[in-house]
Amino acid sequence: MELKSIFPFLGWLKLVTRDSLKADLIAGLTGAVIVLPQGVAFATIAGLPPEYGLYTAMVTPIIAALFGSSLHLVSGPTTAISIVVFSTISHHATPGSPEFVSLALTLTFLAGIYQLVFGIARMGVLVNFVSHTVVIGFTAGAAILIATSQMNHITGIYVPKGESFLHTWADLLQHAGSLNGYLLAIAMATLGAAIVAKKYLPKLPNLLVGMVVGSVLALIFRNYTDAIKLVGEIPAQLPPLSSPEFSYKTMRMLAPEAFAVALLGLIEAVSISRAVATKSNQRINANQEFIGQGLSNMVGSFFSSYAGSGSFTRSGVNYAAGAKTPLSAIFAALSLVLIVLLIAPLTAYLPIAAMGGVILLVAYNLVDFHHIRQVFSFSKSESSILLTTFGATLFLELEFAIYLGVLLSLVLFLAKTSSPQIPTLSVDNTPERKLVNIEKKPLYQCPQLKIIRIDMSIYFGSINHIQKRLAQIIDQEGIKHILIVASGINFIDLAGAEALVAENRGLVRQGGGLYFVGMKSTVYEFAAKSCFVQQIGNDHFFDSKTDAIRKIFRKLDKSICDKCHARIFRECSPETPQRVVLAQT
Repeated sequence: MELKSIFPFLGWLKLVTRDSLKADLIAGLTGAVIVLPQGVAFATIAGLPPEYGLYTAMVTPIIAALFGSSLHLVSGPTTAISIVVFSTISHHATPGSPEFVSLALTLTFLAGIYQLVFGIARMGVLVNFVSHTVVIGFTAGAAILIATSQMNHITGIYVPKGESFLHTWADLLQHAGSLNGYLLAIAMATLGAAIVAKKYLPKLPNLLVGMVVGSVLALIFRNYTDAIKLVGEIPAQLPPLSSPEFSYKTMRMLAPEAFAVALLGLIEAVSISRAVATKSNQRINANQEFIGQGLSNMVGSFFSSYAGSGSFTRSGVNYAAGAKTPLSAIFAALSLVLIVLLIAPLTAYLPIAAMGGVILLVAYNLVDFHHIRQVFSFSKSESSILLTTFGATLFLELEFAIYLGVLLSLVLFLAKTSSPQIPTLSVDNTPERKLVNIEKKPLYQCPQLKIIRIDMSIYFGSINHIQKRLAQIIDQEGIKHILIVASGINFIDLAGAEALVAENRGLVRQGGGLYFVGMKSTVYEFAAKSCFVQQIGNDHFFDSKTDAIRKIFRKLDKSICDKCHARIFRECSPETPQRVVLAQT
C-alpha cells in the first residue's frame, strides 16, 4: 500500500511553491474573516454556545484538508447540519446546556465513524444515487425552519422551546400584539446592512458589517428598552479538549440520528467538492472525501467541535480568492484562531437580535431559487420529489426527511432504469447500410425479422418493460425472429437472464428465436458464466450485424420473402430494388 493512500496530503504537498503559499495565505485570511460571523450563527442554530461554531471552524478544516481529496473544499460548521443537530439533540436535552453539548459531541463522533467506515468500504458511489432535487428540497425546507427558529429573537414574542414549525407560527400569530419594535429594527438593520455591503462593498465581509451595524443600533436602543439580550463574550482560547459520552445507552440512542447526520454531511461535502472541481479541472475521489470528513468529525469531537461538512460559501470564496492547495483551508483555520484570540471580547456587545438578522440572510441564501424554477418547469416527477422532501423537512423529523429523500432518489433512479428505451431499427439505403432508428428516418422493415436496440441494463427492475415490448412484437406484429442490438446493455442480472431464456424458448416453439449482436465483453462473460449463453444457444450470439442478419435470414420463411417488397437486406432477392417508405409501426 502506498503512503499516499494513507496520507493523501503527500500527493498535493509537491504542488506547494512560494507563489502557491502566498495565494493560499490570502485565501485563508479571506475565509477566516467570512467564517467568524458564520461560525457564531451556525452554533446558535445548532443550539450550542457560540464558541462551538468557531471551534468547529478551527479543527474540522485542518483534518478534512489533510485527509480529503479536494484542493479547494473548506469544511466546518454548515447550516443544514446545524439544524439537524439541534433537531436531534433537543429531544434529549435543553439547548445550550452541558448535557446538550455532550450529546452533540457524541453525535459528531458517531457520524464520523459512519463516514470513515463508508470511505474505507469504498462506498463513495452511494452519493451518486441521491438526487440533487432532494438536496434542493431539503435545504429549502431547512432554510424556512432556520428562519422560523429566529422569530422569537427578532420579534421578542415568547415561543416555548421545542415547538414544531406549525406551533411556532401559531404562537407568533397569537401573540403578535406583543411584538418588540426595537428588536425587529435591530434585526432588519443588520439584514439590510449585510445585503447593501454585499452589493456595493463586495470586498468587505458583509455579515460582519451587518453585525457591527446591529450592535451600534442596539447600544442606542438600550436607553429605551431592556429587552435587548446580548450573545455574551466568547472565550478567547484554543478549542479545549472534550470527550463524547461513550455509554452504551447514549450511543444506542444517537446511532440512528448520527447516520442521518453522516449521510447529509457526505452529500454536502462531495456535491460541493465536485461543483468546485468542475471549475478547477480536478478529479475528486469520493471515497477519500468520505475518509477526510469522517476523520475530521471524529477528531473534532475531542476538541469541542460539533458535526461539520463542506461549506459551499467558504469553498466557493476559497477558489475565487485564488487558493492553490488545501493549505488555504489550514491557513483559514489558523487565522481564525488568531482573530478569536484578539477580538473575542467584542462579542459581548453583539445583540442576539442582530444574530437573528444574520441568520435570516444565511437561511435565504440556502434556497436555490434558480434550480427550483427549473425543476418545476421541466419535470413533474422531480417536482413531486422536491415538494415531498420539502414538506417532510418542515413537518416531520429532519433525519426522517433525509432518509425519505434518499429513498425517493433511489425510487426515481429505479423508475428511470426500469423503462429503458427500445427503439426499432432498420437498414438505410446508403452505401454504408447502417442500422437506423426508424423514428429518426422512416424506413421499410422486414416483415419477419424485428431489429431492436435496448439502451439500458436488463435487470429485475427493467425486465417487465422489456417483456411487454417483446410480447407486442410477437402478438401484435406476428414476428417470431427478434434481433437485439446489445451494445447499449451494461449488465444483465440473473432475473433478466432467466426472463430472456424464457422468451427465447417461447419463440423457438413458434419456429423463431431471440438473437443478440454486439454484446459487450463483460456482459457476455457474465452471460456465459450464468449459463445464459448455453441455454439460449451459441448460434444466437453474433459479433457483427452483417453476420447476424446473414445467418438469421436463412431461417426466414422464403414463401413470405418471395412476396415481400421491402428487400432491405443484401440477402433478399436483388430483383426488386430497395425502397424507402414510411416505417411500419
